[in-house]
Amino acid sequence: MTDTLLQYRDEFPILATCNYMISNSLGAMPKSVYTALHDYADAWATLGVRAWGTRHQNQPTWWEIKGAAGDNIAPLLGAPAGSVLVHENASIANSILLSGLDFSDTRRNKIIVSDQDFPSDVYTLRAMLPDFCHIEIIRNHDGITLDTDEILAAIDDQTRLVSLSHVLFRSAYIVPARAIIEKAHRVGAQVLLNGYHSVGIIPVDVTDLQVDFYIGGTLKWLCGGPGGVFMYIRPDLLMTLHPKITGWFAHQQPFAFDIEQFAFREDAYRLANGTPAIAALYAIQPGVNIIKQVGIEAIREKSIRQTALLIELADAAGYRVNSPRPIHDRAGTVTVQPDHAYEISRELLARNIVIDYREGAGIRIAPHFYNSDAEIHQVMQAIATIIADGSWQQHTQRSFVT
Repeated sequence: MTDTLLQYRDEFPILATCNYMISNSLGAMPKSVYTALHDYADAWATLGVRAWGTRHQNQPTWWEIKGAAGDNIAPLLGAPAGSVLVHENASIANSILLSGLDFSDTRRNKIIVSDQDFPSDVYTLRAMLPDFCHIEIIRNHDGITLDTDEILAAIDDQTRLVSLSHVLFRSAYIVPARAIIEKAHRVGAQVLLNGYHSVGIIPVDVTDLQVDFYIGGTLKWLCGGPGGVFMYIRPDLLMTLHPKITGWFAHQQPFAFDIEQFAFREDAYRLANGTPAIAALYAIQPGVNIIKQVGIEAIREKSIRQTALLIELADAAGYRVNSPRPIHDRAGTVTVQPDHAYEISRELLARNIVIDYREGAGIRIAPHFYNSDAEIHQVMQAIATIIADGSWQQHTQRSFVT
C-alpha cells in the first residue's frame, strides 16, 4: 500500500536526521517556518513601529495577527471565525479565562478535574479559584482511562466547572467529551477542555460538542512550536466574561490611554491582555497550514493504523501497553512499558530515536502523518535490541527532560 502522506516528509528537516516519534511533545518544524520568521524580521526591519498598523506582503498587521492566527486555527476545531484567540501558553490562557468566570453563586463550589490532567492546568485552577470552591479529583484506576460513570456521577448541581483533558497526555485516552458536556449542561455547569493532545491528530468539532471553553496548543500535533495556545470561547458566552487578568489589547479604545475607565472589547480580543509575542504568531502558522492541507480525516486514518501496529508489535514482544486498545478511545500515542522503560528510553535517544518517557506510564511513541511504518518497526526493534544487549544498564541517573 502506498502511503501518500509521506510526500510531506521533505517539508520537515528533522526527519532526515533521526527517527522522530515525539510529535505528542513537540511536532517536527516545517521548513517554511524559516520563511515565516524571515517575513516577521523583514516587517520589523522595514516598517519598524508602523508594522502595528501596516500590512506587509499581504500579512495581517501586528495588531491583527493575534486574532488572524486564531481564525487560521479555528477550522481545525470546528470553531467559527472570531471565536478563537491565540495566547503564549496554556497557563496564561487558563488564568485569563478563570479570572473572567462568574463565581457569585456560592452554592456552586465544586470544580472537577482528574489525576490524569496535565499538572499545569490544575496548578492554575488551585491558584485562581475563590476560597469557597473546592476541587474534586476523578482518580484513574487502570493507568489508561477514566471511568465515565464516575465522572458523570460527580457532576451535580453544586458543580461550577468541569476542567478535563480531551485526550490524556500519558495514555492518549480520548475522554467521552460529549457525555460530559451534556451532563454538565443539564445541571447548569460549564466545561473547559484541554485540547493539546487532540487537535491535529483526531477530529474535533467544538460547535457540534457545544463545549463552553476549549484551550489547546500548536506545540504538538499542529507542528507549530511553542508560543501558540488557542482559546475558544463559545460565542454566546463571550459577553459573560469579565477577565481580571487583562491589558490594553482588550480595551475598546486602547490608544486613548485612559487609566480611569476600562471598557472591554466585544470580540475575541476581550480575552486578550498585553502586547503579544509577535514572532511566535508568525512561527506557529506554517504547521497549521500543512495540517489543514493534509486533512484531519487522513491524519486520523493513518494514526489509527500506525498506533494499532505499535500495539501489535508491543504485544508480540510481551511489553505492557498503557494506551487504549479500542480505536475510538485512542488518540495518537502508544505508551509501552517494558521492564526498565526509563533506562531504555535514554538509550533510544542515544541511538537517535526520539521518543519520551513519562513516570508511571512508560515510553511514549507518537507517529504523525509524516512517519513511515519502517520507522515504527525500527523503534520497536531497537527496544528489543537494547534489552537483549543490556545497553539500558548504562542509564541509571534519572532525568525526565527529553
